[in-house]
Amino acid sequence: MRVAELTGVGRFRLYETDPAEPGPGQVRVRVAAVGLCGSDLHYYSEGAIGDTECVYPMVLGHEPAGVLDKPGPGVTGWSAGDRVALEPALYCYHCEFCLAGRHNICSNIRFMSMPEEPGFLRDYVVLPAANLLPLPPAISVEEGALVEPLSVVLHSMQFAALRPAETAAVFGAGPIGLMTVATLRLSGAGRIWCVEPVAHRRELALRVGADAALDPAAVDASATILSETGQRGVDVSIDCAAKDGTIDHAIRATRNGGRVVMTGIPSERTLTLEFHVMRRKELTLYNVRRSNRESQAALELLRQHRERFAPMITHTRPLEKIGEAFAIFAAYADGVGKMMIRL
Repeated sequence: MRVAELTGVGRFRLYETDPAEPGPGQVRVRVAAVGLCGSDLHYYSEGAIGDTECVYPMVLGHEPAGVLDKPGPGVTGWSAGDRVALEPALYCYHCEFCLAGRHNICSNIRFMSMPEEPGFLRDYVVLPAANLLPLPPAISVEEGALVEPLSVVLHSMQFAALRPAETAAVFGAGPIGLMTVATLRLSGAGRIWCVEPVAHRRELALRVGADAALDPAAVDASATILSETGQRGVDVSIDCAAKDGTIDHAIRATRNGGRVVMTGIPSERTLTLEFHVMRRKELTLYNVRRSNRESQAALELLRQHRERFAPMITHTRPLEKIGEAFAIFAAYADGVGKMMIRL
């Protein structure tokens, strides 16, 4: 099978190896599509994501869908040929956090695509049968690869706690930001502002549900949002960019007693915040750690509103062009929204 390894900043190599055999309770899946994520981009461009540094060589990719190739011993209810979305997190299920239902902060969590836990940019993957979700016939494998990032967005909605007609601001219109805008619209939000420096991404944000798309190079985004809300601010701000001061803009743009949700992952190890603005408003600040058992809900949302999410997939490249795919994604070039690797 083919494997794409990141061997250094901006460098990949492809090599061939034999696929592993599934053990008891496991399945082997033929990977068909993998979406590229902002965290993949951090590893590719910076050699780290926050305080987690690359350990080369490493296999990226954690937004997968594919076709079941071989069930392992003891696996029932699955057959070769089943089309599936895949959950990349491996939990222990017995620590205090798993037992409390907070699997995403499992003490022993392993996440496929992290250093020393190979991801899905390879032809075959062995993982627990419990990590599979069946894809409905109407959902393509590329669309099925949206389940993992959409699960993260649904987890962020737990913190946003949106009430009908509440206003929202989303900072960043990368794939997670676009899905956040779409989900807010489907959740009954009132006016939605999206702040994004890349023109084609602002256009995509308007297509999926934003009422206004602001260019932070042209206007002071938080000041504009405050002005357009009569200096009140929005009920909830969601930072899906975590760069160029977006968290402070989110704090400024949010009303007294509002919620600020940080979904994006900053490059810096340490952040400074406009704490006293946040303090005077008595804002609640949440951070998002991946997702927590929202995959089935994400798949159902995707099935019901496919037309809302599918247009985000703008580009597809084969595994052999992994370097080209990352270069386009990193440069926000060619109108790219969601880049998919097709295996």
